[in-house]
Amino acid sequence: MSSDPDPQGGLGAATSPVENDEDIWDVGAVVRGLADARREWRQANAQHAEYGSESFPSRTRIGKVVEELSGALFPLRLGPDYVRAHNEDVFVTQTLQIALSRLHAQLRLELTYAQGRAEGEEVDPLATRICMAFSRELPAIRRLLDSDIEAAFRGDPSARSLDEVLICFPGMLAIIHHRLAHVLYNLGTPLVARIISEISHSRTGIDIHPGARIGRGFFIDHGTGAVIGETAIIGDNVRIYQGVTLGAKNFPSDPSGALIKSLPRHPVIEDNVVIYAGATILGRVTIGAGSEIGGNVWLTHDVAPYSRVYQAREQKLVIRSGNDPAAIPQPEIDA
Repeated sequence: MSSDPDPQGGLGAATSPVENDEDIWDVGAVVRGLADARREWRQANAQHAEYGSESFPSRTRIGKVVEELSGALFPLRLGPDYVRAHNEDVFVTQTLQIALSRLHAQLRLELTYAQGRAEGEEVDPLATRICMAFSRELPAIRRLLDSDIEAAFRGDPSARSLDEVLICFPGMLAIIHHRLAHVLYNLGTPLVARIISEISHSRTGIDIHPGARIGRGFFIDHGTGAVIGETAIIGDNVRIYQGVTLGAKNFPSDPSGALIKSLPRHPVIEDNVVIYAGATILGRVTIGAGSEIGGNVWLTHDVAPYSRVYQAREQKLVIRSGNDPAAIPQPEIDA
């Protein structure tokens, strides 16, 4: 039996390094060195080996699942070009059967190792329950996304149609990924959820942790460089621009020095808030409903509802002789 590598990139039947072939690049020592490095790492970090050592969820396969789910959510716009109104339901049925089966396999990988179960022990039923619960959320996800599309169309004068928003806007791509990832995160599969969010991050430059809670009618304009942390809570009809950060102010640690995970440490943004480009809001602060946060503002405190917060206004420098401190007037803050 041949032990040649699989032509599609797999190892096929090969179970050991290629034998009887010339080592063109003299990699034998490199292979042994890499094996030593892996062994040392695993020994030193055994306490973190929650995902086992054989197989992880695949970023490539999860990316394909998200693509298929997007097509099922919006068959005429994000599905293949042969889909028409008369065959939508057939397409969605076939696509969901495939996508959910693939998702089930990825969930099973996470559950097998993250929860320390033996192969097949209680994993399949749990993965099936999660996959079923996820699929039942898809109509609600579609309705949330409809509200996001409408918010983008209302909020961007350059948008000529709802279809343009869905097909072209990077903020919509990011929020589609987030809506899917957030459900999976809440169902107890954070690794698959995080992979979905990072696929979006790499494609759009928008970094939304799957744990963030985001209400209806969310619009990210332009979007590049926007960051939304794990415990952020965003209300309905919120609009943010590129470079906005909803981050943590500090990172408490336990007596051993390890960071304490999952503490509420990111902002709460109430309904109908607008946050302009480059604004940074840190810590568990609340931005009250109806407020506007100006560009490049740095905030670490609560803001009352219906406030406007801007950075310092431009001031003219008064030239005076000597070291008179009055030569540099203090900036004015409109908050």
